[in-house]
Amino acid sequence: MRGHGKNTKYWKALKAAFPHTIPIFAGFWFLGLTYGIYMNVSGFSFWYSCLMSLTIFAGSVEFVAVDMLLGAFAPFRALAMTLMINARHLFYGIFMLDRYKGMGIKKLYLIFGMCDESFSINYTADMPEDVDKGWIMFFVTLLNHFYWFSGASLGGFFGSLIHFNTEGLDFVMTAMFVVIFMEHNPLSRK
Repeated sequence: MRGHGKNTKYWKALKAAFPHTIPIFAGFWFLGLTYGIYMNVSGFSFWYSCLMSLTIFAGSVEFVAVDMLLGAFAPFRALAMTLMINARHLFYGIFMLDRYKGMGIKKLYLIFGMCDESFSINYTADMPEDVDKGWIMFFVTLLNHFYWFSGASLGGFFGSLIHFNTEGLDFVMTAMFVVIFMEHNPLSRK
């Protein structure tokens, strides 16, 4: 059977990555649903939350982008806000330089998809020795991206069906970052 060994390699990596992402699934679905509903309530179509969650994949920036899209055209303000909000990724990137060496084309997606949760898992998780670590990191990132995208898409869809007071939804990201910092700060581990 040709190619069977290659598929087994991917399957083993996916199986090794999935358990690490289960807690992220719950959080990303809740936050993604919240984001999608927030986008819809703010007057945006279901497709905006789908497209933004797929191409931006930066939850805090996506929440802030709602207000930026509703305000006056200010590209330099948008750039400055994005850089300030995501500046922490520069430090994540420095820590991941050695881990991303020799990753080939996977490296591009790993860089694009590096969120707080993917970084935390890919930097600290004990990975099996008999499985390609590059593919495990790829699947951790892909699964987290899928969780966010599917949650935001469902939220955008259900946001058009459900009508309720959304006051306070914009605080969800702040609460999430506090919890992530307390639970998954790799710099505080010994």
